[in-house]
Amino acid sequence: MPLEPYPTRLTAWGRYPHADGLEVKAEDLAQGTLRAALCRGLGRSYGDSSLPAVEDDVVVDTTLADRILSFDEPTGILRAEAGLSLLELNRLLLRRGWFTPVSPGTQHVTLGGMVASDVHGKNHHVDGCFGEHVTGLRLRVADGRIVDCSDHNEPELFRATIGGMGLTGHILEVEFPMRKIPTPWIWRESKRMPHLDAMIGGLKGAAGEWPMTVGWLDCLARGKRLGRGILIKGRWATADEAPRKPPRFKGSLRIPFAFPNFLLNRFSMKAFNVLYYRKHFKRIKCGIEHPRSFFYPLDALDNWNLIYGRRGFAQYQCVLPHADDNGPARRFLELFASEGAAFLCVIKDCGPEGKGMISFPRPGISIAMDFPIHKKKTQGFVDRLNEMILHEGGRLYLTKDTFTRPEHFRAMEPRLEAFGAVRRKWDPQRKLRSAQSVRLLGDTI
Repeated sequence: MPLEPYPTRLTAWGRYPHADGLEVKAEDLAQGTLRAALCRGLGRSYGDSSLPAVEDDVVVDTTLADRILSFDEPTGILRAEAGLSLLELNRLLLRRGWFTPVSPGTQHVTLGGMVASDVHGKNHHVDGCFGEHVTGLRLRVADGRIVDCSDHNEPELFRATIGGMGLTGHILEVEFPMRKIPTPWIWRESKRMPHLDAMIGGLKGAAGEWPMTVGWLDCLARGKRLGRGILIKGRWATADEAPRKPPRFKGSLRIPFAFPNFLLNRFSMKAFNVLYYRKHFKRIKCGIEHPRSFFYPLDALDNWNLIYGRRGFAQYQCVLPHADDNGPARRFLELFASEGAAFLCVIKDCGPEGKGMISFPRPGISIAMDFPIHKKKTQGFVDRLNEMILHEGGRLYLTKDTFTRPEHFRAMEPRLEAFGAVRRKWDPQRKLRSAQSVRLLGDTI
């Protein structure tokens, strides 16, 4: 019996924008996706990529479809339904010595979302995106057929789906190898970096020795201190280094309500950045760390997005090409420091471009920052950031985007023509769409 959708109002993790649509909670995705325009997991994309384009569009909540279908311990190959969360996967397998080959900055994501966004993590310079490790997908495509695809079967559809933001087919099942780890603990080393050149030099210098690296930046520092921050390096601890007992799964502190808008302003964010930098009073720290604290520090706060108040917030994430003088990253931070204010800013070293047809990362330096939305200012601010990214030869992460104009995105993404050809083949009527695809790709409503 077909599932009946019900009216709902959905929003992004940034709490802006909102969209009305029809939602179905489907335990059986093969049935639930029959009339759907879009699938949605745990709603952790920041912009409008998981929002319906119009009120009549059906969005499928996949989180009830969360079964592990098979796990082959000798090879680590796992096959699961698309609604399985990374949190649940870690709960079941981390203590047993298994971890995903790539993990994003939160475990409140589904496997289907990890494929659609082609997530990357602190190990991109070594292991690439999640899609590099996916061995097979089961999709319901726009004409209703169920298709199994991989590098060897319908490879173009496979590559377009990885990082394709759910626009090529509803992801029903995901297959990939879990990775055997020596212990479930992390050996971490962190170091204060006085400026941008030191930070980027530290990331590059650590790449050959450390499988996981990331930097926190004080994005409001200027002059000689521009780009100062804390470089964090990590690897799985050996049995000799790790505690004898496995890590406990920690509870989270819940943010109970949206903070008043006035609490988060340029002055309070500057104070936070200065204090966070200075609390790392030792130049170098090292030791054992709980895996949640290392991979998912913000997961310690449930509903942390409420800190930004009712107006919501945006995240801007770009990747800029490497340069001997670090010029692209420097000019980007100078523009941001002069016009914007961010509560959180993260920098990573990206490795080679992956197989995903429009996946985000490419060789270079990735910078991501959260900032509160000001309805009269944010669009113009993002326009100026995008114009700089275009000039520098960089690109944007669609999962984080809220305000980019279509002409800017098309100019920075030469791979769109090939992606569009795959969509035309498998979905000529554009039955699969989102608010973001209407905004950026010209899908009709």
